[in-house]
Amino acid sequence: MDINYTPEDEIFRADVQEFLAAELPKDLSDKVKAGQKLDGEDFMRWQRILGKKGWLAPRWPQEHGGCGWTAMQVNIYDEEAYVAGAPRVLPFGVNMVGPVIIEFGNEAQKVQHLPGIVRGEVAWCQGFSEPGSGSDLASLKTSAVRDGDHYVVNGQKIWTSYAHFSDWMFCLVRTDPKAPKKQQGISFLLVDMKTPGITVRPIITFDGMHSVNEVFLENVRVPAENLVGEENKGWDYAKFLLGNERTGIAGVGGCKAEFQKLLEIARTEKKNGKPLIEDPLFAAKIARLEIDLRALELTNMRMLSGSGSGLNGAFPSVLKVKGTEVQQRIAELQMDAVGTHALPWQQAAMDPAWNGDTVGPDYAIPRMPAYIDRRKATIYGGTTEIQKTIISKALLG
Repeated sequence: MDINYTPEDEIFRADVQEFLAAELPKDLSDKVKAGQKLDGEDFMRWQRILGKKGWLAPRWPQEHGGCGWTAMQVNIYDEEAYVAGAPRVLPFGVNMVGPVIIEFGNEAQKVQHLPGIVRGEVAWCQGFSEPGSGSDLASLKTSAVRDGDHYVVNGQKIWTSYAHFSDWMFCLVRTDPKAPKKQQGISFLLVDMKTPGITVRPIITFDGMHSVNEVFLENVRVPAENLVGEENKGWDYAKFLLGNERTGIAGVGGCKAEFQKLLEIARTEKKNGKPLIEDPLFAAKIARLEIDLRALELTNMRMLSGSGSGLNGAFPSVLKVKGTEVQQRIAELQMDAVGTHALPWQQAAMDPAWNGDTVGPDYAIPRMPAYIDRRKATIYGGTTEIQKTIISKALLG
C-alpha cells in the first residue's frame, strides 16, 4: 500500500481546509478546542452543514448520498476536521444504522430513513445495552411480541448515548424467547422515539457530563414494517453494525489532534525551570505514544484501503483495542502534564457561559474530566477482553 500523499490528495486537503475555514462556525470550534460542553444542537448543526455539502457519509455508496472518497481522502478529512475543531460526527446514524439499512433494509426503509441521515437532519441512538447484560449482549431481555401489524415492546435499555435528543432508536429485541441459543430469536427494530410508552432518564457520569441515558419501553407499539431484515435474525445485523462501530471508535484523527494538544501543553508547562517536554522521562513516554499512534494510523489505512487481508475479520477489533488504549494514554499524559492544576473540580468552567476565574491555565480545566471519560473507551462497543477473543478466533480459528 502506498501511504504517501499524491498531488491529488494535497488538492483534496486544500479543498477540505477551505471548506472548514468557510463553513465551520467559530463558536462551535471554540467550544471544541476549549473542551467545553456540547449540546445536541451543536452536534446536529454541524452535521446539517456537512449534509448540505454532501460530506456527511464518506463511506456510503454514492447512490445513497455517500461521498465516494478514497481511503486516503477519508483520512485527510478526519485529520483536518479535528485540527479545525469540528465537533465529531455522531456515529449512530451515519456509521451504524445507515449501513445496516443499506445492506439489509427494504426499499421503503431506505427511502424513509437514508435521506434524513445523510442530510444530518435526523438524530439516532442505539438501543443495545441492558442492565444485567453487560458484555453478554446476546442475553438481552427486552421483548417484542407480535400483535397484528405491530410489535409490542417492553424492557429497558441503558447507557443509551444521546437518547435525550434523538428522533429514532435502532433497537435489539427478543422476539423468540424459546430459541435454542441466546443469539437466536433476536430482531432489529427501528423505533420512533416519540412513540407513547418511551421514557428517557438522564445518567450523569462521573465526569459531570450528560451523554448517556436509561430508556424504558412500556407497551411501546412499533409498526411491523419497522423490522429490519428477517425476524429473529437481528444478531447477524448487530454483528455487522458493531464492526462499523468498532472501526470508528479508533478515532485516529481525534487522537492525532489530542496528541498535538499534549505536545503544546508539554512545551508550555515547566519542570525544574525547563519545558516539560525536555524532561527525559516525560519525553520517553511521548515518544512511545507517538510510535503507537503512528502504528494505529497505518493499521487504519490498511483497513480503509482493503489491504491486510491476513487479519480476516479482526481489523475492527484490532482498531478498537489499540485506538481506545491510545486515547486513554493521551488523556493520562495530558493530565500528568498539567500536574496539580488538574485537581480542582471546576465543572462550571466547562460551560460556555462561564465568566469566572479558573484555577490554573484554561487548558487545564478539561483534562481531569477527559481522563475520566476516556476510562470507558475500552468498555463501550465491546470490552477489550471481548475484542481479544474475537481477534483470537479470527486468526487462530
